[in-house]
Amino acid sequence: MGAGRARRLSLQAAALAAAGAAIEVRHLRRIAADPRNARLRDPPPGRPLAISSADATRLHAEVFGPELGPTVVLAHGWTESLMFWTYVIEQLGRKGFRVVAYDLRGHGASGRAVGDDYSVARFGEDVEAVLAGTVPAGERATVAGHSLGAISITAWAGEHDVCARASAVALINAGVGELLAEQLLIPVPALANAVNRAFGPDGVLGARAPLPRFSTPITHALVRYAAFGPTASPAQVAFYERMLIACPPDVRATVGIALSELALRGAVPRLTVPALVVAGDRDRLTPPSHARRIAAHLPRLARLMILEQTGHMAPLERPLAVSEALAQLAAEDRAVVAVPGAGG
Repeated sequence: MGAGRARRLSLQAAALAAAGAAIEVRHLRRIAADPRNARLRDPPPGRPLAISSADATRLHAEVFGPELGPTVVLAHGWTESLMFWTYVIEQLGRKGFRVVAYDLRGHGASGRAVGDDYSVARFGEDVEAVLAGTVPAGERATVAGHSLGAISITAWAGEHDVCARASAVALINAGVGELLAEQLLIPVPALANAVNRAFGPDGVLGARAPLPRFSTPITHALVRYAAFGPTASPAQVAFYERMLIACPPDVRATVGIALSELALRGAVPRLTVPALVVAGDRDRLTPPSHARRIAAHLPRLARLMILEQTGHMAPLERPLAVSEALAQLAAEDRAVVAVPGAGG
């Protein structure tokens, strides 16, 4: 290669690098300029609690709001952390609820699973441990889960007496089986089936590839497409993106494989307390077909709510609607309990 050509290639590479850096700066400035960014960067402070699950895995929980309020327990989803519930925690705290949120095993500030056990059954045992360790004696809680959190609640119901711990449950953006078969990330069913057959669960939900250590325009766009509806703001997408990046790749992959083998439909009828089901009409990961199927098998469906223009992140995208529905669910159950002989 001649010296002149090498110099031209070097100048072209420098120009491309400069253009890429300029695009990245504009991307980060757009996130920073979002009015929601400051609020999501400064989550509400909680009172920490350490909980040991049945297999001795250490779970990190935090308590928000008044200590004497009725308790709502929140379980976040796959690759998230308890701060995913920031908006909902604030809304419920203003309504006088005592809110408990915890990091799932291997996520956030919780410890890695003992024996590397990230089976769905273990996530269910974690729900039991959190309820036993955070709900005052003689009381029951409204228990809400997003995605994997809702799956954890369903797994818990399969092995435990729901009425002993919970007064009501909410399953948000959830599925209890056939997650790969019904996802809409690839909008052409034949192509989606071909991809699933070619790569299998290890190559789809169980991918171990490391993610970039910071948000880029490409990763941001991919996360938006996969997880959010059309009205999500840049700061909301980036907020989840930070949690996704922080989730250890091996935990992400191991849990993903467990989700690809999910078969919990038989546990749904064991959720014998009033139940709220929430879905997003633009959810590509767990489309509304999952919510309708769950609702059809619940013994005491309180409400099926399908939110418009909403993706897989309903508590982030529609926090007011989700918070109000949770508060109503909890209030209705308490009203029933307070009136002897009242119907359910």
